[in-house]
Amino acid sequence: MLDVFTVSFFGHRILEEWKDREIEEVIKMLLIKYEYVEFLVGRSGDFDQLVSSTIRRVRREWGSNNSSHTLVLPYLTAEFKNNEEILSKYYSEIEFCEASINAHFKSAYQIRNREMVDRSNLIVCYLKNDFGGVYQTIKYAEKLGKRIINVAMK
Repeated sequence: MLDVFTVSFFGHRILEEWKDREIEEVIKMLLIKYEYVEFLVGRSGDFDQLVSSTIRRVRREWGSNNSSHTLVLPYLTAEFKNNEEILSKYYSEIEFCEASINAHFKSAYQIRNREMVDRSNLIVCYLKNDFGGVYQTIKYAEKLGKRIINVAMK
C-alpha cells in the first residue's frame, strides 16, 4: 500500500515578497523524504499561484511519479465552469469540498480550509498578519497539533 504524505498550502492573496525559493526547497525536501506526496492547493491569489507554478516546475524537473497536485475548490466557481478544460490540464486532480459546497460563500472557504487541514500531515503557509482567513486556518492547524512551515518567516 502506498504511503501518502499530504501537504496543504495557505497564504495571503497579495504577497509582499515572493518566496519561491523557500517553497521550492520545501517541495524538493518532501519529494525526497516521502514515498508519495499529495499537494493540496487553492486558487485565490498570489500565494496560491506561486505555489502551484512552483509545484508544476519541480514536478516537471524531477518527475511527477511520486506526487499529485490537487486543486481543492470550496464549490463550483464561475472560473472553473469557464476554464474546466485548461484547469484539468494544469492540475493532477480537481476536487470540490463536499462540506462547503452548499455553505454560504463567505464561510465556504474557511470550511474548505479546515477540511484540507484535517487531512494534511503538514501545512505550508505564508502568514504575516494576525487576522483574516489564513490566520484563522493556521490557528486551527495549531490547535490540532499539525506541523506548520511559515515561509514568510524564513
